Amino acid sequence: MLKVNHTLALLCAGALCLLVTGCRGSSAAGNLGGETPILALSKSTLTFAGIEGSSGNPAAASVDVTNTGTGALSFLTTSDSPWLAVTPTSGIAPQTLQISATIGSLAAGNYTGHVAVTASGAQGSPATITITFTVSAPTASTSPFWQQWGSNPQHTGMVPVAGQNLTSILANVVYDPFVDQEKAENTALFGEAALTVHEQAPLTDGSDVYMVMKSGSYDSCNPVGDWVNGTACGPNAWNTMIWNEARFTWINGQFFQAWSFASDWKPEPNASDFNAGRPGLEGWEPVFHPVDVTNFLYVPGAGGTVWKVNKTTGMSASHINPFGGNGNMTAANTFVSSPLSADSSGNIYYNVIELNTNGNPWNVNDVANSWLVKIAPDDSAVTATYASLVPGAPAGNSMNCPGTFFDDPSDPPFPWPPSPSAVAPAFLGPCGSQRPGVNIAPAIGTDGTIYTASRAHFDSSVAYMIAVNPDLSPAWQASLQNRLNDGCGVVLPIAAPNVTNEPNSCLNGTTVGVDPTTNAPGSGVIIDLASSSPTVLPDGSIVFGALDNYNFSRGHLFRFDSQGNYVGAFGFGWDSTPGIYSHGNTFSVVIKDNHYPSSAYCNAGSPVCTPTPPGPYYITQLDANFNVEWSFQSTTTDSDNPNGFEWCINMPAIDVDGNVYVNSEDGNAYELPQGNSGVFTTPTGKIFLNSAIGAAYTPISVGPDGTIYTQNNGQLYVIGN
Repeated sequence: MLKVNHTLALLCAGALCLLVTGCRGSSAAGNLGGETPILALSKSTLTFAGIEGSSGNPAAASVDVTNTGTGALSFLTTSDSPWLAVTPTSGIAPQTLQISATIGSLAAGNYTGHVAVTASGAQGSPATITITFTVSAPTASTSPFWQQWGSNPQHTGMVPVAGQNLTSILANVVYDPFVDQEKAENTALFGEAALTVHEQAPLTDGSDVYMVMKSGSYDSCNPVGDWVNGTACGPNAWNTMIWNEARFTWINGQFFQAWSFASDWKPEPNASDFNAGRPGLEGWEPVFHPVDVTNFLYVPGAGGTVWKVNKTTGMSASHINPFGGNGNMTAANTFVSSPLSADSSGNIYYNVIELNTNGNPWNVNDVANSWLVKIAPDDSAVTATYASLVPGAPAGNSMNCPGTFFDDPSDPPFPWPPSPSAVAPAFLGPCGSQRPGVNIAPAIGTDGTIYTASRAHFDSSVAYMIAVNPDLSPAWQASLQNRLNDGCGVVLPIAAPNVTNEPNSCLNGTTVGVDPTTNAPGSGVIIDLASSSPTVLPDGSIVFGALDNYNFSRGHLFRFDSQGNYVGAFGFGWDSTPGIYSHGNTFSVVIKDNHYPSSAYCNAGSPVCTPTPPGPYYITQLDANFNVEWSFQSTTTDSDNPNGFEWCINMPAIDVDGNVYVNSEDGNAYELPQGNSGVFTTPTGKIFLNSAIGAAYTPISVGPDGTIYTQNNGQLYVIGN
């Protein structure tokens, strides 16, 4: 038998005074005796929005039920509309209701429903929550704005609108639910919980935004980090995840998911086994990156295929397989290996790699084949092998490719070169066949020329900048070998006579400018852990970022004219696609400019291999002749980063006024102004997103209304006024 306590009370809530009796401990929707429960709700109105035919319902809303009087208050809840649900249907205050709206078969329109909360004998009962549900017509925008990597076919990252102020976080969506697991797997290798995932740039189109959403599962190692020993877990098993592309849209100021398309795309296998000397991709997850073209979203698929997705419905309009008639290709070993790019006519371009997975596909087996693919708006496709695009490159089985003094079996002591006249030995082993570097998005010039980059599968210094005609016949190839002259005596000191312990030095007597690892002009090196992609400048020249063997892990930004002639280089290029600010009759180049805690060219126990201290970390703008115009340095520091944080941007955004938008590993997004010279430290705007982490470099993009879309720790942040 329930014990009943009776009280009586009077309470004025707002302008309403009610008298209620209540029953503590009763499970019935009523209240007894001399107490005075008063029913109160935290909200009396709610608004939901959705898209007709969408499987993505709006998130549930919470309403608190409380008793502002005395005694106990038990209640019942009911909905008057089939699309409207409330839980729980009964309870005792205080309690939180979850109210949800389901699109189902509702046609576009405005719907009104009510949730009644009844507490028998309670003052304020029944209370009503009025819900407005706006179901919008599902038609997607057909005006791509930031449509691909680098925004446009040339990858300049500049938009013809003013960016909004970095005042507020307007929306925040978790797109990678596995971040904590992914970071944990990297702790042993990187010394911190680093996130090594190459991320898609959010694609903007009218009020719509397209972004990757991961699902499936992530197979963590036990013990954590055991993938470095070759165990099939963590990055070595990342194909257990599912890559989806979702359409988000703005409705009445709210950011809603309209649909999600599950692709069968998988990244190339990581295949790391450091104990066996086979680093593979070293845990750096390749990028999944669609492209937005008028009525359709083109989404990477499995086996080198592409899904053509209706932007309104999120359903496949066609599944395009350029290799359907290729009986020599094994689909299971074939991967879309780049972001998809589009030209102004709606043709799609991307890279495909077929690996030999019967054994280690990166460090033991040569690549089976690779292609540049072109898909026309009518779904017809043509392909060209990379072997055909670089006809003068060494054959895959060539044993005469350039090596370094690391290939010298005598293991010469540092500093290098071992002597002023030393000649580096050949690369140990075959060169490997030419193929695209992983994650390189083809760029398309205004004349229709396609630009991409190629490397030998084993010897990454046998690398080329490639120009391709619209019919996929080769236009020109420019080697990245022996292009640089800023090594010894320029960025590296040349030691005094008999000095062999100066950090990062070259041997006394070395020729000025050479790479100490080859005693020859420095070369660009294309590795598969980056996302650097070609950018076409307004003067028709092309820039591309690549590593080298001596510049403190900074690499260089190489520049070639429209005919393939080498023009010069800037001393940073690692994992960076620069942004281009066009102004007046000229232009400027914006690129991150990190100074890493790294040795110049070796990692052995010698004092020559002493790492430099970390920093400074800049965002740098160059003029059209690659002279520095300004550099921005953030002043954010902490005890672990006393010299500042790395810039984790790999593709900046630039608005019509030249404002530069970038993100940093300090967890902030920044807006940088024009009009400065030298080094400056005051941004126009700055907003903290989530957390300061060791992160893979991420792009940033802009919507047609100037809204900023950026990323941090597996979350999409929408920033604006």
